[in-house]
Amino acid sequence: MKKESLEMAKNAYIIEKECIEGLLEHFDEVAYSKAAELLINAPRIGATGCGHSGIICQHFCHLMCCVEQPARFISPAEAVHGATGYLQEGDVCVFASRGGKTGELLPILDICKAKGVKIIAITENLDSPMAKAADVVLKQYVNRETDKYNCQGTTSSTALAMIFHVLQTIIMEETDYQNEKFALVHPGGAVGERLNNK
Repeated sequence: MKKESLEMAKNAYIIEKECIEGLLEHFDEVAYSKAAELLINAPRIGATGCGHSGIICQHFCHLMCCVEQPARFISPAEAVHGATGYLQEGDVCVFASRGGKTGELLPILDICKAKGVKIIAITENLDSPMAKAADVVLKQYVNRETDKYNCQGTTSSTALAMIFHVLQTIIMEETDYQNEKFALVHPGGAVGERLNNK
């Protein structure tokens, strides 16, 4: 391995650590409380985003299902071809876009508003169209990506995942979610074996 590669590899840990520390500094208790309340009370949860944001949204939907909050990733490509039929009045849709103006997401915003679906926006741009349309906005802080060109979705993906992890942590506490329930829906793998052998 080149010396430069090794230095960049070690620096990636530092960059992402500093990002998570920055996220904590931007933690908005009121916004997170409202977002968690919307998610807990929603009959269904949708989440949508493009590229890396979309992949992390899929992770979020799995997290929600693991604590029995029904959730589905809505592909931006499929959303405008009928997939938003999953969402009904009173549901919640989470939109993730660092810039807050991803073109593929804006029509989905309009559909959600027309259907009475609550919107949680996660973005770095609080003045963006997505933020302005949302019922709740969670600030996504990103110091820089880990690559030398500052363009690959590395640190920004970590930041989004961290926000989703915080939401799940809050929801588990607010709903008093018990491991016995998780053991029922997650009997597979090492985690399921550990939970069900107690």
